[in-house]
Amino acid sequence: MTVRQLPLPRLASAIALGVGLATLGLDAQAATEWDMPTPYGDRTFHTVNIREFADDVRDATDGELDITVHSNGSLIGHAEIKNSVRRGIVPIGELIMSRLANENAIFEVDSVPYLAASYEDARTLWEASREVIAEELAEQQLRLLFAVPWPPQGIYTNQLVEAPEDLQNLSMRAYNSASERLAQLAGAVPTQVEVPDIPTAFSTGRVDAMITSPATGADTKAWDYLSHFNHAQLWLPKNMVIVSERAFSRLDETTRQAVLDAAATAEERGWEMSREETDEALAVLEENGITVTTPTPELAAKLEEIGATMTDEWAERAGEQGTTILEAYRAAKQ
Repeated sequence: MTVRQLPLPRLASAIALGVGLATLGLDAQAATEWDMPTPYGDRTFHTVNIREFADDVRDATDGELDITVHSNGSLIGHAEIKNSVRRGIVPIGELIMSRLANENAIFEVDSVPYLAASYEDARTLWEASREVIAEELAEQQLRLLFAVPWPPQGIYTNQLVEAPEDLQNLSMRAYNSASERLAQLAGAVPTQVEVPDIPTAFSTGRVDAMITSPATGADTKAWDYLSHFNHAQLWLPKNMVIVSERAFSRLDETTRQAVLDAAATAEERGWEMSREETDEALAVLEENGITVTTPTPELAAKLEEIGATMTDEWAERAGEQGTTILEAYRAAKQ
């Protein structure tokens, strides 16, 4: 068998082409792709913010880290996102922090009624609790990237709520242990319902009240299934973005820093988006026929009483970590 030799110019071109293809292959292998599950729909400002975060990471790394956002629980359900990140099924994900309250009470510090009911207090509380929460996650090989609050939580119903008795015996949608406990103390019946299922739950009579934000009401077109929103401003729960420490450590130093920088930007942008969303969502609710009210003195007194009870209960459950958070928070407010 005769081996045909290429002329030198053609041989040089072939070698150069081969080297080029090999380089392209190495570049393709170097790029990292992450799938990121999130619980909420594309219109939710949290999702919008996270997509911008993914874009920022992609731009800063010239595409070497490409994060694909899977919204509305389409890849992994909300309840499974944290464990899916911890087990390495996905490298990164978003969830509402208070969902982890059954693991450790510190995760629901932002869901204690009237402990921090304004954006200023909520930010102070977050700075007081961030390190403790990050350390707790780190023990499970999870890194906290950033957290963004929902607008202040209020009470949606199909009737005007003016007195504490108006909440009794209502089937109330709950999304964490704090909202469950508040429903119990108010004499309502807590029922677990995820955001995508809210309209169906109301239309089928599974629930007839819920505690959530103006943003969630606007996103789910609450005017199609209820009539009243009491802007009680109970608390500002946060969504947090976590990443597997194992996946994060596999990135080179430059890419890791790009992720941290994008996370810091996303946190600042997200807090501002949340503030804007509060005003915009309240306007949308009213424009679509929902009656927006604030608590009467009688109802406010009852809700504050519930808040005091839940603060004491939380402090007892949270132990030394809770004491550390509360002392830092109260010192910062002085």
